[in-house]
Amino acid sequence: MAGSDDGLARVGRDPAAFEEFYRRHVEAVGRFVARRVDDPHTAADLTAEVFLAVVESAHTYRPAAGSEAGWLYGVARNVVAAERRRAARERRTTGREAGRRRLEADDIAALVERIDAEAAGRRTHQALQALPEGVRAVLELIAVDGLTVTEAAAALGIRPVTARVRLHRARRALRDLVPEAGRALAHAKEGA
Repeated sequence: MAGSDDGLARVGRDPAAFEEFYRRHVEAVGRFVARRVDDPHTAADLTAEVFLAVVESAHTYRPAAGSEAGWLYGVARNVVAAERRRAARERRTTGREAGRRRLEADDIAALVERIDAEAAGRRTHQALQALPEGVRAVLELIAVDGLTVTEAAAALGIRPVTARVRLHRARRALRDLVPEAGRALAHAKEGA
C-alpha cells in the first residue's frame, strides 16, 4: 500500500501514484483476468478496464473495510462480471468482432502464453460454476486468486465469518468434484 490512508485515493488524482500502483498490481490483475477469459483481446481490454475503474473509484477505498488487494480484486471481479453481461447481450445482437482494438503479434503471443499458463485455474474456475454464487465467489478469491478470507470478504462486501462459512461449504462440495481444486483448497490462505 502507499504510505498513508490517503494512499489509494491518490491513485485517482496523482499520475505518479497511479503508475506505482499499476506496476505493483498489473501482473496479479492480468492473471486474475486470464483465469476467467480465454481470448487475448478480451484479457488485454479487461485488464486495462480494471485500472480505469481503479482511477474512477479509488476515492471509495476505505482501509478499515479491508486490504488494498481485497478492494482491487473486488473491482476486477466487478469489471469481469460487467464484461460477461455485456458479451451476453452482444452475442444476442451482433458478432464478437465489433469494437475490438487490434493487437500486435507480440501482444497476442504474450496474452496467449498467459492464458495457457492459467489453463488449470480456468478449468477449476469452470468446475466451480456448479456451486451457488456466494459460495463460489469466496472460493474463487481464496483458492484461485490467493486472497485471505478477510481479503475475500472485503472484495465481496461480506463479513469474514460469512466468508469462512461459505469457504467451508465450498470445500465440502468440491472434495469429489475436482481433485486438483481439493489440493488447492488444502493450501488456500486462511489468514485474517
